[in-house]
Amino acid sequence: MDAVREDSLDLSTDEEIKELSREEMELLYADTLKDFQEGNVITGIIIAIQPEYVTLDVGYKSEGIVPTHEFRSEAGDMPKLNVGDKVDVYLDLIEDQDGQIVLSREKAQKVKVWQTLIKAYETNEVIQGKVMSRIKGGMTVDIGIKAFLPGSQIDLRPVKNMDDLCGRTYDFKIINVNHKRGNIVISRRKILEEDREKKKAFTMEKIKEGEVIKGIVKNITEYGVFIDLGGIDGLLHITDMTWGRINHPSEMFKLGDDVTVKILKLDRDSEKVSLGLKQITENPWNEVEAKYQIGTKVKGKIVSIADYGAFVELEKGVEGLIHISEMSWTKKVRHPSKLLAVGDIVESIVLSVDKEGKKISLGLKQCEPNPWDLIEKKYPISSIVEGEVKSITDFGVFIGLEEGIDGLIHISDLSWSKKIKHPSDIIKKGDILNAKVLSIDRENERVSLGLKQLEPDPWEKAASKFRVGNKVKGKIIKFANFGAFIEIEEGIEGLIHISELSVKNISRPEEVVSIGEEIEAKIIRIDSDEKKIGLSIRALSEDAERQEVSDYLQGQEKFAPKLESLINNNDLKSDK
Repeated sequence: MDAVREDSLDLSTDEEIKELSREEMELLYADTLKDFQEGNVITGIIIAIQPEYVTLDVGYKSEGIVPTHEFRSEAGDMPKLNVGDKVDVYLDLIEDQDGQIVLSREKAQKVKVWQTLIKAYETNEVIQGKVMSRIKGGMTVDIGIKAFLPGSQIDLRPVKNMDDLCGRTYDFKIINVNHKRGNIVISRRKILEEDREKKKAFTMEKIKEGEVIKGIVKNITEYGVFIDLGGIDGLLHITDMTWGRINHPSEMFKLGDDVTVKILKLDRDSEKVSLGLKQITENPWNEVEAKYQIGTKVKGKIVSIADYGAFVELEKGVEGLIHISEMSWTKKVRHPSKLLAVGDIVESIVLSVDKEGKKISLGLKQCEPNPWDLIEKKYPISSIVEGEVKSITDFGVFIGLEEGIDGLIHISDLSWSKKIKHPSDIIKKGDILNAKVLSIDRENERVSLGLKQLEPDPWEKAASKFRVGNKVKGKIIKFANFGAFIEIEEGIEGLIHISELSVKNISRPEEVVSIGEEIEAKIIRIDSDEKKIGLSIRALSEDAERQEVSDYLQGQEKFAPKLESLINNNDLKSDK
């Protein structure tokens, strides 16, 4: 009180104090309490330390007490306190129901923190905080009090696993403060953006086209990789990664990789940078024509398999394609994976080189002799072969001659005489058949076989055996709307047209003949080329009628002389 009175009134003697009026004393006391208001932070002096309380003199008419636990740290440690130490406390109540001052060290510390944070917010200062836990929409961060870090403000790009951030300490900036509600929103992204802009400006000023620089893989897409060059991202397109072939950038890169690239194009206005990796090395395709001449045998590793073939890496950046059609002379390869697998080391023959198109065609089957070169010697025309029925189609039967080589018996070469609707009517898969080699098409790799050719063509004999006008016997085997078919002998059929079945007019063959009936007919025409014989019952009947008339007339001619002689004899007798 003396110090306050000396500062306020500049009085120094007891007499002068005695001379103070009551009014002056009240003014002096009020001046000492001008900051003594609820909600303010004031300074007190420790005057007593007890196990549960610490007593403070705050310059009021009564002392205040603060619970001892409010002095403990977050870790639970108790600092060393001494009588006479100054402590900042929060004035909660000037007098409680017991007339005592209510003080709080914890609240005083929070007020100080708020004051520091508000100042940092107003001056755009950087603060530090420790990420505590994940909550809906973001994270909680300890910056002296709990602050909210939105998910969008954590990093420049979305964070895949925010739980990994817990327990880490970062720099932040305050972007929103609501003191009444006790809310503070912070951002780490803002600091990163500012830092990126500084680096970008520096990098853009430094780099130039054609320069080789280092960077870090920041993002991987289907079409390329984004490289952080230092505040600015450059695009390394998939076509500029390797001189060879690549299906996806992830085959060559992973996030965080350190890479050395070449600046291909730089647009400072749009801040776009195009990068190249393959341009750092010599293009291996410049020497492919000299290194891989047509007809040479090469060795390489299968690096990829597609439906149409397999890709072989001949050297780094140079690949060749073995097309599915160039894999086997004889096997019907349905898919390259049936013969080859990724990682296989194979030998092949160079078939063609397209330097401009960066294509090399390779042949696997060319490493072995072509069995079709010997096919004519192994299976001469008209020779008899034996094989298993591999498959049956509408148009014929395939016979296996050897591994990968089949011969076809066309449906028309199965029988001389039988009308076969489908080969499966007389042949089954797996049957062992003998057949005659009819022809060999070396270019198209086809062998034509015949089954019926194992027997003579019955029509060759028919041409000399049957003549127009001959009578033949046969059995009715089937009907058609236009007539009836007769089996004259095995392998030979004849047709009696409906108009030739009877001398009568009929509408259906069944009116005069029946299936299985033995009949006799006359040959009225023969077409050896078409293998057709025309028959007629009506002509046979007409021939019979004519024969009867002829026989009758011939009989009459023989009887006439006898009659004349008889008449003459009778005349002589009459004369006598």
